[in-house]
Amino acid sequence: MEIRFPADAPAYRDSNLTVVFRALVDGEPVPCAISVEALEDHFGAYTEDLDGWMRAFDAGRPRIEAVAREHLQISNGTPVLLKSGHFPPGNMAG
Repeated sequence: MEIRFPADAPAYRDSNLTVVFRALVDGEPVPCAISVEALEDHFGAYTEDLDGWMRAFDAGRPRIEAVAREHLQISNGTPVLLKSGHFPPGNMAG
């Protein structure tokens, strides 16, 4: 299974408080997302600050994509929603 992450800009989804990004699994787009809670807990984002969430995503993108890759492999390429529990405690990026 080939998994790539295009350098597309992420998008914020107010409906479920996530930052959405895209993976390509064997060339097919698969939606991925990370909760703003995970960005706050592990990547230094501030509560209720859209710009902060996006900056935290950009700063932590390599780690976020690495964890998303692990879950895409486990789930055989189904959409991924990363939450705070997917990242080890105390693992602050940036």
